[in-house]
Amino acid sequence: MNRSAVLHIPMSQYAYGTDEEHIVIRLRAGRGDLTECRLHYGDRACRLTPVLFTEQKMAVVAQTEEFDYWETTLEHPYKRLCYYFTLSDGREEVLYYGERFTDHTVDDRSEYYQLPFNHRADIVTPPEWAQNTIIYNIFPDSFATEYRYLCGRGEEKEWGGVPTRGKLGGTIRGICENVEYLKNLGVNAIYINPIFVAGEYHKYDLLDYFHIDPCFGTDDDFHRLIDVFHANGLKVIIDGVFNHCGWYFFAFDDVVKKGEQSAYRDWFYGLTYPVMRPEDPEEYPGYECFGYERMMPKLNLANPETAEYFCKVGRYWVEKFHIDGWRLDVASEINDGFWRKFRESVKSVDPDAILIGEVWESAAHWLDGTMFDSTMNYDFRKHCRRFFGEQTADAMEFDSRITDMRMRYRKQTVYAQLNLLDSHDVSRFRSLCRDEESFRLAVIFQMTFPGMPSVFYGDEAGLTGILEEEYRQPMPWDTLDESSPLFLLYQKAIALRKRERTLRRGEYRTLLAEPGSRVYGYERYLEEEDGSIESIRIFLNMEEETVPLPEELLGGENLWQEGLKEGQLAAKGFALIRTRAVSYTHLRAHET
Repeated sequence: MNRSAVLHIPMSQYAYGTDEEHIVIRLRAGRGDLTECRLHYGDRACRLTPVLFTEQKMAVVAQTEEFDYWETTLEHPYKRLCYYFTLSDGREEVLYYGERFTDHTVDDRSEYYQLPFNHRADIVTPPEWAQNTIIYNIFPDSFATEYRYLCGRGEEKEWGGVPTRGKLGGTIRGICENVEYLKNLGVNAIYINPIFVAGEYHKYDLLDYFHIDPCFGTDDDFHRLIDVFHANGLKVIIDGVFNHCGWYFFAFDDVVKKGEQSAYRDWFYGLTYPVMRPEDPEEYPGYECFGYERMMPKLNLANPETAEYFCKVGRYWVEKFHIDGWRLDVASEINDGFWRKFRESVKSVDPDAILIGEVWESAAHWLDGTMFDSTMNYDFRKHCRRFFGEQTADAMEFDSRITDMRMRYRKQTVYAQLNLLDSHDVSRFRSLCRDEESFRLAVIFQMTFPGMPSVFYGDEAGLTGILEEEYRQPMPWDTLDESSPLFLLYQKAIALRKRERTLRRGEYRTLLAEPGSRVYGYERYLEEEDGSIESIRIFLNMEEETVPLPEELLGGENLWQEGLKEGQLAAKGFALIRTRAVSYTHLRAHET
């Protein structure tokens, strides 16, 4: 037995409540190493000694190149659990608890793994609507000035004596007047990059957190946008930039003017007096900032006054404008205490408002239910880039990476992750693909994977770009063709996801991911009220030639396919097939 591969972490993604009546228990082991894994659980408050344990078999629910993930769900369990595992590999059988391997149980229940209490408050509960959401990400300066029109001209306006700049002329009104376009595409939420008063066109150097930037319009324009979008069934998420501010934000301006006498000196990190705004962009300033951007001083959100100010900002836009959530910029660089206060502040106004953190790496630390509901899933893009874009990963490696990504979070969190191929910070995914066919397969995968798919403006029009000016280029209203194959693909994939509950809420299971192959098969499945299982199987062929698919996986209703004929899937083809099984046991019959 490969004991070094065995891992269980209590009170984590390996042991958690999905609600008050269900607890998920996971264990990791070496791939193919165990033949059997059984959970033994009991009431840690049991009045008998030794504790009475109930045995429940576990099953492999996911595999990577290195590991198997065993899992079971306890229904109506004890609120207080102690538990251990029996592991068998066909040669030996051992008990596993307290991070130790042994051949016997003990009377002292404290030595077993513990889930002290399945607290309602500790259950991770992203907003229910997240699972049904397809997001359209808008960079406001680049999207629209009016109905299907972007002027392409920047302008400079003034706010409190400080200039604010636009570049391409996008406005809040322009977004609002194109709501029918977004409805036609099929999305049901928008995420808008920063819209508050700021100096530069990107609006990440904020000057005033309580008003719309004059280059984009007015507060009344945003009120109207919210009303129009909500009336049309679309939610609105906005960008919160709280890690740093702009040079002329009132608090930093006061520090520059008054130095150590400023009432706001504790709002910032690493101040060296006198505080100067260096003119040379290569000169490192006498204060901490975002990266090395001298015009974006870093805020000290551990300071209670600073924290309360920005919690007030969080409440204000939810309470007064009824936004549906926040995307939170540079979230990983801000202290946890602030995020907990911010969450409490926002959720006190609207418990259903979503909080999405910008975290580029593994985000489990921020997704324990006390900070964010979701994060921007850049790992999703990274893995897709290797398989669909660069084509440096085979199906097994891709599946392993995807599985690792899923298994690092609680199930509730996986279904709320914002899965992106593009954003305002990265090269267009289409530019990373060798051909449009590969990009189309990436879109199919994005729209059939658990979580919230996010479409960056213009992706549906085939926008490309490697450098910032390219990937933030104007929305191509003049040439946009809503009958193009790519637009229709987006439209159909979004409609299918919205129509098929299984694609939004179903479990995920790998069907086909062989080493050396670039054919990937997986399924989303969902248990119905009558106990039957509905499954949608998806096959993606990234090979340059036609390949046969396993006959036993092909029976069922053809929902959508391009290139499937007589069990053969053409190069860069795909197929979505619906099947129904009598029970979960029948569904698992094809598992190896």
